[in-house]
Amino acid sequence: MNLPGGPTKDEILAISLFKMNFRPSDHFMDIGCGTGKVSINAAPRVRKVSALDIREEAIALGKVEAERAGLTNIDFYHGNAAELIPLLPTPDCAFLGGSRDLALVLPLLARRNVRTIVLNAVRLETIHSAITMMRDLGIFREAINVQVTHAGTLGTDFIWRPANPVTIIVGGSGEC
Repeated sequence: MNLPGGPTKDEILAISLFKMNFRPSDHFMDIGCGTGKVSINAAPRVRKVSALDIREEAIALGKVEAERAGLTNIDFYHGNAAELIPLLPTPDCAFLGGSRDLALVLPLLARRNVRTIVLNAVRLETIHSAITMMRDLGIFREAINVQVTHAGTLGTDFIWRPANPVTIIVGGSGEC
């Protein structure tokens, strides 16, 4: 199954997970979980994962992938994140892979004193909005622009094939 946006690229995932500074007792929330790749990679590092997505096909795919990985500490929730977050236990860390309802979701996470929030963005509007909102909420820490380029072939030679740059925006109520 192919979902729009695709899974988080490995190099971006590695930096995003590192910035989470997980603790074994953490409850992690993956908002807009898509394929489940972030949840699946976070699950061995934390006590509990709540994976949220508004798309039924994403939840179905995530469940299959989590089962395939043998993970039992991920709960999947279908619905709008802004409506689900108040109903679920407060996470210690949260990942946002997209910008849907960002103006609703970030204040919810800030009010719940989520220790670490990591947001990945590719659109300039999203980057600006996320940094501005986090700053205004008093939770902005840093923004990192990451450009990944892989070697590929062109005939018998090698060339660089760049991926779209991704900005990783980090915030939260506590120390990393």
